[in-house]
Amino acid sequence: MIAVESGLYIGAASDLRHCQELLGAGVTHVLTVDSEEPHVAALFRTHFVRALDEPACDLLSSFDECARFIADALRTGCGAVLVHCHAGQSRSAAVVAAFLMKRRGLSATDARSRLRTIKPDVQINEEFLRQLELYELMNCEVDFTSPVYKQYRLQKITEKYPELQSVPKEVFATDPSTADAPSSEVIYRCRKCRRTLFRSSSILSHDAGGGPAAFAHKKSLKGSRNDAGCMDPTQCTSYFIEPVQWMEQALLGVLDGQLLCPKCSSKLGSFNWYGEQCSCGRWVTPAFQIHKNRVDEIKHINISALK
Repeated sequence: MIAVESGLYIGAASDLRHCQELLGAGVTHVLTVDSEEPHVAALFRTHFVRALDEPACDLLSSFDECARFIADALRTGCGAVLVHCHAGQSRSAAVVAAFLMKRRGLSATDARSRLRTIKPDVQINEEFLRQLELYELMNCEVDFTSPVYKQYRLQKITEKYPELQSVPKEVFATDPSTADAPSSEVIYRCRKCRRTLFRSSSILSHDAGGGPAAFAHKKSLKGSRNDAGCMDPTQCTSYFIEPVQWMEQALLGVLDGQLLCPKCSSKLGSFNWYGEQCSCGRWVTPAFQIHKNRVDEIKHINISALK
């Protein structure tokens, strides 16, 4: 067990066997990040996060609740908290790093460096490092409505897809045709039958790809034409969105396929759990792609603002 700062310790499961040492250090709270919940003396307040030290594990979704637990332990000034996993090198280190980012304003890189200075054997796995970077992108607040989080959640499902019997309901956005969209939100309708398909909040943006260089392996480029008549794959010709409820039946049991309008059955685009390449050259995983020329963008105009 090693002190990260006053009242905050990082350690291993073996530290739980030394109850008197914990009490002597002022430990009142124990946060466990491991595959199995350990037996902890009733003297301590505990919190358990089930997690394996492997790429498929989602720690990001637990960062906020862990940070709150640590902060609660430190709030009175009379308590201390031990954060541990099995070896005290990866899972617990990722959680402590997230706390340092959220409460102390450190970047993911700086938080990791500080921990390695204090505890040289810290070795956060590459996936948890990526999750810390995503946490930083969200300003150290897990925002379930953020495009960053939505894309991350879909990628986690993709990693487990061969084992899934069905796609979790919570990943589907509400069908905008069955619910009122906020007046300020842009909606997108099928160009043929005018059926409302998705909202602007469902669009998952991505960084532009490498343009023509990304398509060098293909004999012909598929992209939009610029004013000179040349192919311009740096312009995205599709929207990549989160799954919407009307897609659910099309996604069951298959890795890829077409996305058809639920009303008129006209082709809107395609999906592939393992990803598709955007016209800008960026590979998007998973991909739920709607071609821009198959939908119309509908913006709400504030009439009172025009008067």
